[in-house]
Amino acid sequence: NVAMPRTIATNTSVDLDGLLEFVRPRHHLVLVTRRADGSPQLSPVTGGVDDSGRIVIATYPERAKTANARRRPEVSVLVLSDDFDGPWVQVDGSAEVLDMPDPEAEDGLVEYFRCISGEHPDWEDYRAAMRRQGKSLVRITPERWGPIATGGFPADRVPS
Repeated sequence: NVAMPRTIATNTSVDLDGLLEFVRPRHHLVLVTRRADGSPQLSPVTGGVDDSGRIVIATYPERAKTANARRRPEVSVLVLSDDFDGPWVQVDGSAEVLDMPDPEAEDGLVEYFRCISGEHPDWEDYRAAMRRQGKSLVRITPERWGPIATGGFPADRVPS
């Protein structure tokens, strides 16, 4: 008989600044886009928050998530903590897809790297790699979000 911690589920409403503060250090996301038939497509991705407060994800133009976001920009992102049982938040927003060699895509990919990993030792080498790989950037403007949530027992059902 293993004793389980008796944690109480929480929901903390936050404004946009609070949301971005929560999301910034968390880079494990599940992106939800819609297929042409309207069914959901879920993709585990690495993401960050750019200087304009948009959630940014690097990808390739051929990926389903990219085609879906291009066709139907209403997307959702589930932002997870590094610990699977840590707090999370769902963010709904409007996506735009930028493709290399567009200079805005290139600058956006630099910002994507910077907000996740910090400074690159050779930015020109990184930019050249992004051009070679033909990368795309999905930028999501948060429009609606749920509370920051944690799992656990409902407050009125904590076992004794």
